[in-house]
Amino acid sequence: MSALSSERSNWYLLQCKPRQDERAHLNLIQQNYQIFHPQLSSDRVIRGRRQRVLESLFPGYLFIQLSRQDNWAPIRSTRGVSRIVEFNHGPATVAEHVIEHLRARCCEASEPTVDEALKPGEHLQIIRGPLSPLEGVFIAPQGAERVMILLQFLNREQPVCVPLNALERQQPSLHLNN
Repeated sequence: MSALSSERSNWYLLQCKPRQDERAHLNLIQQNYQIFHPQLSSDRVIRGRRQRVLESLFPGYLFIQLSRQDNWAPIRSTRGVSRIVEFNHGPATVAEHVIEHLRARCCEASEPTVDEALKPGEHLQIIRGPLSPLEGVFIAPQGAERVMILLQFLNREQPVCVPLNALERQQPSLHLNN
């Protein structure tokens, strides 16, 4: 991030008031500002039910695109906005490639993940990491990229949180009854 230096539009970082990211986002859009609010979807238990929710990637912060000719005054008094983040006595710019990278990553993360297809009780095998090649049983997702599985380990059933990309569905074995 560097200080404001050009006449073209740049991305800047806004700090929001506590738990008012959405409020600030909506109020700034109503004022015709270009806003980027990176969010990821994750599974949460709300009132006893598992639900997919969008969570802010940077809680308490939004990105806004402005040029020197834009009217910056209303931003500070917009409901939900606390301040424009500054470094070296001026608003700090965020490089365009950083915003593009975040947009790409947020889009990738919002696509359905493998854990949506997993069912409790499904058998999985750990294919990477220190617990490879142990086998376990799927219990529940733990965010977007991890799952909780039950391993038979040290003569006990142990719940273990494992990265989703370290798991593989176990092929059902064929049992012949005579």
